[in-house]
Amino acid sequence: MELELLMKALGEPMRLRIFCLLLERKHCVRSLSKKLGVTESAVSQHLKVMRSAGVVYGEKYGYHTHYLPAQEAVDFLAEAFCSMRTKSLELDRDMSVCQCEFRKEGEV
Repeated sequence: MELELLMKALGEPMRLRIFCLLLERKHCVRSLSKKLGVTESAVSQHLKVMRSAGVVYGEKYGYHTHYLPAQEAVDFLAEAFCSMRTKSLELDRDMSVCQCEFRKEGEV
């Protein structure tokens, strides 16, 4: 999985809202459309992008497809953010010392 691809898929506010609703329970396009106050066509287009990125998947129930978050995508995102958090906590935040890699030795 690529972090950039997942973040791009979830970076659009409506797609993030859809994803958050899917974290609560399965939804079909009609259900999402009514909850979000947008057309079914708009929801379908957002889900298409999210499916392509591997963020969600659908399960067929009769005539309807119910969508869910892809657990492997959720796990991947959780690991990526956990890694970012660890790096941030380990970062030297001493503002009195320049850490620029281009600064010459002894230069103030």
